[in-house]
Amino acid sequence: MLNIEELKFDEKGLIPAIVVDGDTKKVLTLAYMNKESLKITLEKKLTCFYSRSRQQLWLKGETSGNYQHVLSITADCDKDALVVEVKKDGPACHTGEDSCFFNPVVEREEAPFSLHSLEKMLQGRKKDKPAGSYTTYLFEKGLDKILKKIGEESTEVIIAAKAEDRKETVYEIADLTYHVLVLMVEAGIPLEEIYAELASRHVIDKKVKQEKMTN
Repeated sequence: MLNIEELKFDEKGLIPAIVVDGDTKKVLTLAYMNKESLKITLEKKLTCFYSRSRQQLWLKGETSGNYQHVLSITADCDKDALVVEVKKDGPACHTGEDSCFFNPVVEREEAPFSLHSLEKMLQGRKKDKPAGSYTTYLFEKGLDKILKKIGEESTEVIIAAKAEDRKETVYEIADLTYHVLVLMVEAGIPLEEIYAELASRHVIDKKVKQEKMTN
């Protein structure tokens, strides 16, 4: 583990800090820290930066409420730049955007798939309800229809798995996952809450294993 004194700050006493969403790995912002702000970050487990324009420290979220809870901090090979993984309470950018990086210079032809991108698409379907969309149909039919589909897809997963049909099992699990996400959007449950619940169980499991090892 490195300590602050091993890091290489520039001639102004600053080091760039690339802030990344710990769940999605999306780059949220590029800011700068000096030794004092880094110490505050380590103590509070909240990102604290040095503003080059105002020439003062600023705790992210102190005025907006959009705090960034630090999960990890990693230095690069030269020890002159940091990657800070965080759990965020709100948008990273002062404009209200999720990330400060939203001005495309060169766009990739197709965005990478993720559960978060699927969640965002489903939220759009619920809001806009485009005609002819199966997802629109589910939202219009409501909770009972969504729950019925989850029951049906759960049964299909069981049948495929029991038959030891790998390809069909993957297909049916994908169907089930999709419909569960539709339910989450309908119920207003974000993916972050599921991640948090799973993470809490992981921590408990690790503690139980450690206790067993010490007993």
